[in-house]
Amino acid sequence: MRDDVLSDDRRAEAHWRVDPWDDPVEVPVVEAPAPAGAWVRWLVVAVAVVVAAAVLTAGVVGWWLLERVSAADEIGDPVRFDIATGDDLGDVAAGLAAGGFIADAGVFEWYVEQRGGLEVVPGLYRVRPGAHLGDVLSVLRTPPDETYQQVTFPEGFTVAQIADRLDDRLVQMDAATFLALTDDAERSVPLRPDGVTSLEGLLFPDTYRVSNADNEGQVIERMLELMERVVAQEDVLAASERLGLSPYEILTVASMIEREAKVDADRAVIARVIYNRLARGMRLEIDATLYYGAPAGTPFDVLRDTDSPYNTYLYSGLPPTPIANPGRASIRAAVNPAPNPASGDEICAVLPDPTVGCDYLFYVLADDDGSHAFAVTFEQHQANIDAARRAGVLP
Repeated sequence: MRDDVLSDDRRAEAHWRVDPWDDPVEVPVVEAPAPAGAWVRWLVVAVAVVVAAAVLTAGVVGWWLLERVSAADEIGDPVRFDIATGDDLGDVAAGLAAGGFIADAGVFEWYVEQRGGLEVVPGLYRVRPGAHLGDVLSVLRTPPDETYQQVTFPEGFTVAQIADRLDDRLVQMDAATFLALTDDAERSVPLRPDGVTSLEGLLFPDTYRVSNADNEGQVIERMLELMERVVAQEDVLAASERLGLSPYEILTVASMIEREAKVDADRAVIARVIYNRLARGMRLEIDATLYYGAPAGTPFDVLRDTDSPYNTYLYSGLPPTPIANPGRASIRAAVNPAPNPASGDEICAVLPDPTVGCDYLFYVLADDDGSHAFAVTFEQHQANIDAARRAGVLP
């Protein structure tokens, strides 16, 4: 019977299907799926990291841009910056960066584009190194011919002083160039006589608005034109016929008045002294002529003995050119000299016959305000000099 049973068992084994679950050792490990909430948390963390990185990057970039857009700790004085014909925004940005005006050319281009762009106009600009890019852009948006500075040339300035002031106040102006243009014989100047090259005395001193587009020659033309206008307004041509002098010679007289007179009341009387001495053939002996063109600091005694055509102690008549550029008041005084004192005037009492030859011939500084004392004789003049020395006005 056992054999039969065993045979049945073998037959059953032959038909048995092997199942991996029959052997616990062979059972595979199956992981349970992660809960849905864990994936969400991972996603949130990942997004947060990306956002944080983006914010940090934006912050760094923003700080970098802000640093290059904002003004520097120290902003310099305006400096000349030229834009050449044909330059575009890239050229301008590169030039600004190369000149130390801005920190980064690329940032400037980006900044300009963000604020509506820039129409590049050739010319000269005055830009402050280290300024905020908005200020730099504002300067470049104002064309040179619309950018003005006021420059004042006081009455009595010489051509050399005018040149120096232009050079000092306007970066596009050069003193040497200005002086060369004022000594140009080819320039047409109606008031200048033939044979004279200098423009001394022919540039009207005033306050002028000079643009960044102006050059030295244009400033000279404007000053010449204004002098011609003032000469016409003060009727210098008619006065020249009355006084027997050319308009140029009247301007020469006006230049000496300008340098000698300290108060307005003296101008016309000084004019009368000059005309009286010219009429008598006397040397003018005007101190101001000695200083014209002389080295600064030269002692008066040395100047008085220096052989120069401007030494009116050595040579009679007018100096060869004006010694300064006179203002309207001095031109008016040269055209309208004061009358000589009346015969009954106290100043004429020193004369043997006060009704004859009581003419103003001398003057000397009399007080600290700049007023002069006038005389009709040398003795009277010497007494005025002594009084001035006692008062401490003269050395």
